Order: sequence, then C-alpha cells, then structure tokens
Amino acid sequence: MSDVVTLARGWLGTPYHHRAAQQGAGADCLGLIRGIWTARHGPEPAPLPPYTPAWDEAGEVELLWQALARHLDPVQVPRDGDVLLFRLQPRALAKHLGIQTQGGAGFIHACPRAGIIEAPLSRPWARRIVARFAYPARPQGME
Repeated sequence: MSDVVTLARGWLGTPYHHRAAQQGAGADCLGLIRGIWTARHGPEPAPLPPYTPAWDEAGEVELLWQALARHLDPVQVPRDGDVLLFRLQPRALAKHLGIQTQGGAGFIHACPRAGIIEAPLSRPWARRIVARFAYPARPQGME
C-alpha cells in the first residue's frame, strides 16, 4: 500500500474545519494534502494564501491547480496515493482535493458535514477529476 494512503487513512474521522490542517482536530481537503506533505517532507513549501470554502467559486485563474503543479508531480498513470483535483461545478474553479485509494475505486477527502472520510470514487466523482498529481519522492533521511 502507498505510504500516502497510509498517512491519509490516519486522518479519517478528523472533523472538517476550513483552512485547518491538524490531524484529529480539524482539516479541510487542502489541509489533508498539506498534512501529508508535512509528514513526508517537513515544512510546507509556501505560505498558504487566503481561500474560500465555496466549491462553486468562479474565476479566471486556477490558483490551486497552479500551486499543485509547482510542488507536486503530474501523473500520467493513475495509482493509489495520487492527489486528485476536482472541478465540482462546470464553470467553477477546480477547488476540491482527495487521495486515490482502493485501486482507483475509492478516495479520501474532506466533507463539510462528515469530516475526513474514505468514499467510493463513483462515476459522478470520477468525471469531475481535472488533474492528478503525486507527491515528490521523499527526501533522504525521511524514508
């Protein structure tokens, strides 16, 4: 099993809290991704800019997508542990994240009412994936 999936499963049951990244205490979908980064790589690579919790936010610039592309590796062949970027509304910004699990049949993500959960990667979810990324290799000494 991917070490990313193992780390992500450690966050299951963490309550939802916008902009938080504290395992067991509170996190949103980006907080989950940030928490896994910290566990694998140490300090976060950049300060976190302000963002809203709205999944239907419109805009011209895909800031989250650009940030992921700067710090993570693009994925050609999907595998467990991938960071999934979702666009939940057709003309909205891509603003939801999850971690692929179960050979592509599931994913771990944050829901406002349920907190961090593992859910089926059903067809409605899968068709909203706009990009996949992988965490870079772990630095020497953090393996």
